[in-house]
Amino acid sequence: MQRVISILSGFLFGAGMIISGMGDPANVMAFLDIFGAWSPDLAFVMGGALLVFAPSYWLVIRKKQEPVCTDQFCLSDSNKIDKKLLSGAALFGIGWGIAGICPGPAISSMANGSFGILGFVGAMLVGMVLTDIVVEKRATSELANQS
Repeated sequence: MQRVISILSGFLFGAGMIISGMGDPANVMAFLDIFGAWSPDLAFVMGGALLVFAPSYWLVIRKKQEPVCTDQFCLSDSNKIDKKLLSGAALFGIGWGIAGICPGPAISSMANGSFGILGFVGAMLVGMVLTDIVVEKRATSELANQS
């Protein structure tokens, strides 16, 4: 059941990105260009999503004591703002500003036939693998230093 809901959610998200035009980096760049030819389209897409989500959250989701598709919620215990969080957020923002696209819309753009985005998705996947390698090496190094 969890897989079906995940697939349907991903399909709905991807369809929304394609239909709204937010899978097109030019639209995202136009939204980010606040001092130039700014286009508010992305704000309207986000606002529309909030208009659908907010009532659902307040009337249904918030009252749930346990998740629907799994045994427990997977929430982080950490609420600290550290170098890892800030550097990750900065890299994400810089990448979004340069490329005009972020991971979700990039993947949905491939479904729309925008295969020029393959370089972005490939680089994103390489970055994810390299990040896992670096984090694992640091954790191993820290454990070795503690013993």
